[in-house]
Amino acid sequence: MSQSYTLTRTGSLLVSRAAVSGPAGTKIINLLVDTGSTYTILPSEVLESVGLSPAESKDHQRIATGSGYIIAPVVRVRQLSTLGKQFHRLAVIAHTLPFGGPIDGLLGMDLLVRLRAKIIVSAATIEVE
Repeated sequence: MSQSYTLTRTGSLLVSRAAVSGPAGTKIINLLVDTGSTYTILPSEVLESVGLSPAESKDHQRIATGSGYIIAPVVRVRQLSTLGKQFHRLAVIAHTLPFGGPIDGLLGMDLLVRLRAKIIVSAATIEVE
């Protein structure tokens, strides 16, 4: 059975609220729903604020950005909650996005596929199973 959630529209972008947890606590963040991103990406500052250090990561992933390819740390968060689901020990990419404002990170295809998400752009909603 699927559940529908309303996304926040920021200009032409769709944003989901999320909570990320680590050993030092939980932080509420805004994630851009990004079907063009293979991975869920969180800024290093957010990860550090919940007690996770990207600098200590032994795993790295090569990712394409608007300015070329980079090698970014892979960090396992204790929990990421969004769209009514909790993901434990989730691997995310640590990379601070060049734009600021109301968006903290990217909700990528790695989670959208797991959620079996159906995005209804005109209604700014997302259905997940």
